[in-house]
Amino acid sequence: MAKLYFRHGTVGSAKTLNLLAVAHNYERQGKKVIVIKPGFDDRYGHQEVASRAGLHREAHIILSPSNRLEMSEFSDVQCVLIDEVQFLTVAHIEQLRDIVDQVGVPVICYGLRTDFRSRLFEGSRRLMELADSIEEVKTTCQRCNRKAIFNLKCIDGVAMLVGPSKQVGGDETFQPVCSLHFVQALERDRIEGIDDQIAESELTS
Repeated sequence: MAKLYFRHGTVGSAKTLNLLAVAHNYERQGKKVIVIKPGFDDRYGHQEVASRAGLHREAHIILSPSNRLEMSEFSDVQCVLIDEVQFLTVAHIEQLRDIVDQVGVPVICYGLRTDFRSRLFEGSRRLMELADSIEEVKTTCQRCNRKAIFNLKCIDGVAMLVGPSKQVGGDETFQPVCSLHFVQALERDRIEGIDDQIAESELTS
């Protein structure tokens, strides 16, 4: 029976590398896959799905908030793979659920669970509500050997809680960290009026 999967992990946990490996394995067996990404993520180009390890491929579908996934696009597909699923809308997540139920195709979603303020992304929240299977793609904290569970935003080495929730960036901006080092970094780099920063960030996200 087809299922809706959510495979989440912090930045740097090889989520996209995992997606690319799954796509390769399906195609090596002569099976058709569709790879989807949000148009919001253009770090490696509008069409590219790329991992930090250097592997990449073109996505078949680029989603903007106004796009709709049509069931007819998936009738001859054996697997649907989504990169950076946290940037999708609630409506998109519900359409993915429909693909699983109505077409009978497994849909595997990869993305972040929470933003750099430890708040659930809109798409991730809805996916956690609807997914048949929720799996964690694990990695270690950049500052110790504990499991990373937070995405720490650092600008010029200073921990930050400001800015829109939806933003893209590489190792120079976001770090996978454990709870201890998330809190320690914010306390060490604590800026006067940080509560006002958080409130401002929430208004602009």
